[in-house]
Amino acid sequence: MHPRLSRFVPTFAVALCLAGAAASAHAAEWPKQKPLTYVVPFTVGGSTDVVGRLLAQKIGAEIGQSVVVENKPGAAGAIGATYVAKAAPDGYTLFGGTISTHAINASLYSNLPYDPVKDFEPVSLVAYLPNVLLVSGNLKVDSVQDLIAYLKDNPAQRTFASSGAGTSTHLAGELFADRIDMPLSHIPYKGTPPAMLDVASGAVTFMFDQMTAALPLLESGRLKVLAVTSAERIALAPDAPTLQEAGVPDFEMASWQAVYAPKGTPKPVLDRLSQAIANIVKQPDVQQQLGQTMGMQLVGSTPDELRELMASEIPRWADLVKKSGAQAN
Repeated sequence: MHPRLSRFVPTFAVALCLAGAAASAHAAEWPKQKPLTYVVPFTVGGSTDVVGRLLAQKIGAEIGQSVVVENKPGAAGAIGATYVAKAAPDGYTLFGGTISTHAINASLYSNLPYDPVKDFEPVSLVAYLPNVLLVSGNLKVDSVQDLIAYLKDNPAQRTFASSGAGTSTHLAGELFADRIDMPLSHIPYKGTPPAMLDVASGAVTFMFDQMTAALPLLESGRLKVLAVTSAERIALAPDAPTLQEAGVPDFEMASWQAVYAPKGTPKPVLDRLSQAIANIVKQPDVQQQLGQTMGMQLVGSTPDELRELMASEIPRWADLVKKSGAQAN
């Protein structure tokens, strides 16, 4: 080692030790200093909001500190994600991430103001949530193959709705168009309710969305389910086949809900939060509300398992976005 360099090494080593000690001390004090903020990047009442509010309550009980939910909707979750990406990595800000914010947006937006990988620390994959293929109750189709035949025979009706550009419901439609090798027109809406109403009325031919969001219109007969997007059938619609069972090859898709923290949040904090969520998803009332009532497949993963999911999901959706030409800006 050069003599002029060697005299800086002890100072650098001391600085590293002091920084490590400070981080350890902070983790030891967490979460005593103040309440946590859980940012939901979508509007009140949606599935991400329902999950976030339940988790906030349960995490608070697990760690002995209150957790306050803040909704920051807009741009397929990008507004809330950008806010959290810039927050202090002190363990007091959490983010309710989804397949949109942390997989699809990476390729859908040409100038995304945050990086799903570089700006966040994974905490836990909370749950998977399959979508269903919905058509009007008045449309004279009773199967996926009936729908495909209808679309072939009626080019003007080759339309599908979604709850917004860049959402999983949008990309499910793009995936369907790719797998049946037919160009389809995407009609984005500002949220699920208006999209479903237009599908129910016949103004738009079909859409993909969550079963629970469609229940009132399904029960009234204004909508009907043709298939589910997951690899297996779901308890909420046991008679509905998967898209693959219905003859659409290589179609498997499920939205997911996850929790993140800003990049640099101390590992002991991440581990404690991850363990808290793993405990929470096993609780009977959570199983009832999110699993049985909303049809979610609860997970409660480690940070590394969520990181691995993103590593596969980001390129998967990038390929589809490129192939379909889908854009959000």
